[in-house]
Amino acid sequence: MRAQQTGLKLAGLLATVSVLAASVTAQPQARAVEAHQAADAAKQKTSVEDFLGKPQAVTTSGSVTVHGAHIDYEAVSGTLIVHKADWDDSALPDTDKDKTQPDATASVFYVAYFKKGVRPEGRPITFVYNGGPGSSSVWLHMGAFGPKKVVTADDTHTPAAPYAIVNNNDSLLDVSDLVFIDAPGTGYGRLIGKDKEKAFFGTDADAGAFTDFIAQFLSRYGRYNSPKYLFGESYGTTRSAIVANKLADEKGIDLNGVILLSQILNYDNDIDGAAMNPSIDQPYVLALPSYAATAWYHKCLPEQHPDLKAFLKEVEHFALTEYTAALQEGNAISDAQRDAVAQKLHAYTGLPVDYIKKADLRISGGEFEKTLQGEKGLDTGRLDSRFSGPTMDKLSQFADYDPQSSAMSAAYIAAFNDYAHNTLHYGNSPSFGDGYQEYKFFSDAIMKWDFSHKQPNTEFPIHGAVNVLPDLASAMKHNPSLKVMLNQGYFDLGTPYFEGIYEMKHLPVSHELSNNIQIVQYESGHMVYAHQDSLAQLHDNVAKFITQTHTAVAPVAAK
Repeated sequence: MRAQQTGLKLAGLLATVSVLAASVTAQPQARAVEAHQAADAAKQKTSVEDFLGKPQAVTTSGSVTVHGAHIDYEAVSGTLIVHKADWDDSALPDTDKDKTQPDATASVFYVAYFKKGVRPEGRPITFVYNGGPGSSSVWLHMGAFGPKKVVTADDTHTPAAPYAIVNNNDSLLDVSDLVFIDAPGTGYGRLIGKDKEKAFFGTDADAGAFTDFIAQFLSRYGRYNSPKYLFGESYGTTRSAIVANKLADEKGIDLNGVILLSQILNYDNDIDGAAMNPSIDQPYVLALPSYAATAWYHKCLPEQHPDLKAFLKEVEHFALTEYTAALQEGNAISDAQRDAVAQKLHAYTGLPVDYIKKADLRISGGEFEKTLQGEKGLDTGRLDSRFSGPTMDKLSQFADYDPQSSAMSAAYIAAFNDYAHNTLHYGNSPSFGDGYQEYKFFSDAIMKWDFSHKQPNTEFPIHGAVNVLPDLASAMKHNPSLKVMLNQGYFDLGTPYFEGIYEMKHLPVSHELSNNIQIVQYESGHMVYAHQDSLAQLHDNVAKFITQTHTAVAPVAAK
């Protein structure tokens, strides 16, 4: 028994020694595996940083048919690198500086389309972008002017995938090369380095990045002598006003035209913020015609009008006269004047008279969207008020979401991912980490945005509501041949069309220079192109604007 116990103890001891030996042997092996894994991770990180820190480009070819004309084009998808405002490319690097985190830079993603077989100096080039701030350009790219477009429902929710991606008969490639630019931090671009968001998430920082991008692009692709245009939507119009002036003032680059879609240049006119700005009644005046257009569309008026445009002219006149006078009275308004104006507002908006009185004749955008079809259990769209959707909370004062955005965003997201990977062959590059990049349709820039703005010829930035009317005026004064085109949708409650008209009439330029401005409205919303008939009209109007605002270069005679 003792011999057996001794044998068992010895066997156990040997087993323990064996385990310990195996453990000792395994530790260096484990450390080696960990070291290899760390090296691989570092290599991948370096690869990603190198990828983001250097310009990229993938070239493909394609064709599009626009109004019967066949156009062959070259598409270049890639990034250019822009730096923070005070970066100097002529300065030597500071070797004593801590290099663990580089200075902030942004790789800005773009897709450029060049018509084949034409001379660059005779071919216009248009830089196209959306707004946000913090939006990619996918909306204008896949909905308006790119060679391919996604098909969405006109004023209702587009059914889920699969979505149709079709030839865009209204692409602007018939008159101009196109460069779709994604804002820093969106698309396939990324921000890197120290204080990266502070360096690019702001009114002036963003405009500086776009200015640098455009100058770089013109140089890289030899397009300095081409007719040049900006096309910005929504906050992109705010950006365009600054960029147009900065290009002329800082880069010596004159533009042929600035094309605005769904304008907001003075944020004091924003109907969404009016309730937080007592004594400033102008937003209510400027939003009223869009309220009336929306009520007309949904047949919510007590008396329906047969002609929308004639009806809106009547509402515009009332807004600038009786309604403005009543709001100017403030709480000194008489009961008789309040009752008369409330009845008129009811006739023009369909809202209940009692509700209008409780709102003190001042209805914000969110309140209107919530109340117009509230009895039907519907919220009305903000960016395109032709859309409606089930209300989230029947007791809330404001609409909780935008039915228009919910109706079509998924279609754009799916369509562009498919198009980028399978047609442009971008976003799944093996040189980037694991070979896959996420296309960011929006960044969180709006939550971190610095809205302060330094207007031209001022000493310091203004920390308040952004107003870039002086910037656009400065660009037009620097370049008296600069033409401006404003396109607007009647059913836009985000940037009401009458607001844009008002701002253009109050642009601080001479009467002579104001003749350089052209304004067009459409029976659509913020994304005018979401309505097919309006997209066709938009194409024709913008194409005509471009062809009429540059001089064609005579062909060189053969020797």
